[in-house]
Amino acid sequence: MAGFWGKKKVGQDAAVSADFQRELTREMMRTELIRIKALIATTALLGIMLAAVYLLAPEAVSRVWHGNLRPAFLYAIIVPFILFEWWVHAAVSRHLTLDRDIPVIRQYIGALIETSIPTVALALHINSMGAVEALGFVTPMIYFIFIILSTLRLDFWLSTFTGVVAAVELFCMAVFYHPAGVIDPEPNLYYHAARSLILLVCGMLAGAVGMQLRRQFEASIMAATARDRITNLFGQHVSPQVVERLMAEGKSTDSEIRRVAVMFVDFRSFTAGASTRTPREVVDRLDGAFATLVEILDRHGGIVNKFLGDGFLALFGAPLDAPHPARHAVAAAREMLEANERVNRESSWPLRIGIGIHVGDVVAGNIGSARRKEYTVIGDTVNFAARLEALNKEFNSQFLISSAVHEALGQERGDAKSLGEVAIRGYDRPMTVWQLG
Repeated sequence: MAGFWGKKKVGQDAAVSADFQRELTREMMRTELIRIKALIATTALLGIMLAAVYLLAPEAVSRVWHGNLRPAFLYAIIVPFILFEWWVHAAVSRHLTLDRDIPVIRQYIGALIETSIPTVALALHINSMGAVEALGFVTPMIYFIFIILSTLRLDFWLSTFTGVVAAVELFCMAVFYHPAGVIDPEPNLYYHAARSLILLVCGMLAGAVGMQLRRQFEASIMAATARDRITNLFGQHVSPQVVERLMAEGKSTDSEIRRVAVMFVDFRSFTAGASTRTPREVVDRLDGAFATLVEILDRHGGIVNKFLGDGFLALFGAPLDAPHPARHAVAAAREMLEANERVNRESSWPLRIGIGIHVGDVVAGNIGSARRKEYTVIGDTVNFAARLEALNKEFNSQFLISSAVHEALGQERGDAKSLGEVAIRGYDRPMTVWQLG
């Protein structure tokens, strides 16, 4: 039996992540703080109402309580209870700040103390009014306040325990409590058992509602945790559509060999143009250009793996599977060139794009330190794509592809133009390079 600060299992196939556990615990403790505040406010309101009735209608109070009501006795219950709840609130707040669990046994002890408060008040009323009138008055209904608010514990067993304590204590008070000198008829066992049973059922229903709320909390926090994890791995530039696909398909981000199309994009001579403009102009122009290009990537199934100053690295085929990644990459690149030309015609600062694409095997996965990892790709395919993009400056071109991409395009090669075998920095022998318009 575990409370909402204990260990919880959400998935049926695997344990949930530590981040999920931590965030779920914090949310549960926040709802507990709300429950405590509600109890304090309700108790204070009842105390104020009691004082108002006693001051405004003393004759009615004397008639109902047979002249035996002493407000000091009731405030002797209300004030310590409020102080106790403030102490519990402070303890929960402290544990919330420190990200610590509160032992389950303390939760049950707290539930026992809280739910016993109406029992103490009922004993005082029986002394003042007699057992029959006190049990038929409002005091037994106070148990429902604690049962209803126990829903915010988001724990079926704690709410059920609250119902059990209320049912047992009310039944015992009704059956066995007979103050000396007070003559009341013998208690009706079935009558009081039925009343206590209702309290028990209400506790179980409150627990069921709390469990349903907890499941919704778990689902929401699990989704938020998954999104945060994807954002941390891939960056905020990953589109919502890609995030949803990653969550739905449950793709592993462990290191693996994948065949992907790697695209490097760079704005040629951007630094020279930026030197004559204000930082705000530079940022606005670059953000606008990136927004246009990334939107095109999204539509063609690519993702930006990382931004590189005035350029970026994009992937097709990782982490999401994509048929014919080279074709998607080339189609995206062609559309990006067309879109950039349209933007240039309307801009006072035209930008020239350089694109290089290569397809091949890479090592893809989470790479980094224990404190900070990100999803990236490494290998010769990545290096060669970067070299291709850099060659645009030498050939005064905008779009270069490798022979592997050219072969993968098949009938979609279109206006591909061979630049012959080109010496590439870092490679022992020349490589055939192709230019696309």
